[in-house]
Amino acid sequence: MIKYNIIGSIEEFDFDVNKLAKRILKKTTQKLKIKTKHIISYIFVDLEKIHEINKEYRKIDRPTDVISFAYGDDEDGDLPYELGDIFICKEKVFEQAQSYGHSPYRECAFLMTHGILHLLGYDHLEKEDELIMNNLQNEILNELQINR
Repeated sequence: MIKYNIIGSIEEFDFDVNKLAKRILKKTTQKLKIKTKHIISYIFVDLEKIHEINKEYRKIDRPTDVISFAYGDDEDGDLPYELGDIFICKEKVFEQAQSYGHSPYRECAFLMTHGILHLLGYDHLEKEDELIMNNLQNEILNELQINR
C-alpha cells in the first residue's frame, strides 16, 4: 500500500485530486503486487518553480510537466518506506490536456501515474524500458477507465 501527501495549491482543478491519487496508487499497488507500506508526496507547483527545479537538478533550462525524485533503494533491493517526491506542474496539466485533446483529469492522472512508476524504478531512457513503462501506464489508466 502506498500512502501519499498532496502539497501545494490544487484549487485550479475541478476534480478531486485526492480521490484521483488514491485510485491511481491503489491500482498501481495491485498491478505491481506491492504488499509493503510506503509513502510518497505529490507536490503541485507552478511553471516558474518546475522550470527552476528542472534547471537546477536536470540542467535543462525549460519547464517540464513532471519530475520525480526517488529516495533510493535499500541495500537489499527492497523499496524504502519513503519512496520520494513527485513534482507536477499545474499549468502543464491544462496546457497538455488541451494539446492532446483530453481532459485535465486524464492528464493529471497520466502525470501522477508516470511519476509513481519512476519512483518504483521504471524509466524510459532506453526504447525497451520506454515500451514497458508506457504499456504499464496505459494498463493502469485503462483499468481505471481514465481514457483519452
